[in-house]
Amino acid sequence: MKMQWSLIFGLLFALLTAIFAVINVDPVKVNFMFAEVNIPLILLILGCTLIGGIIVGSYGIFRQYKLQKTVKHLSAQLAQVQAETGYAFPDPAANKAGSEEDAGGLKPS
Repeated sequence: MKMQWSLIFGLLFALLTAIFAVINVDPVKVNFMFAEVNIPLILLILGCTLIGGIIVGSYGIFRQYKLQKTVKHLSAQLAQVQAETGYAFPDPAANKAGSEEDAGGLKPS
């Protein structure tokens, strides 16, 4: 559900940005420290929005990569500890079946 809300808010932001950009079409002077250019404000708004999206997306990809690396490292540590100690996680399905038998064969509703 969180992903759907993120998509809805993203589309709403894109729509508002597009409307705002279309309203502002006058040329503006942009100083790049080494040169000055006159470009339509619509291109400036859309370009800055695109650059911001690329930066946020890159940060998200970087964070996801770091989390996957951490998960792999912790999974390897867990496998090593399990191999050294011989511990195995209990089967949740077996625990559920055992608790139903303990309740006199009645299934909880």
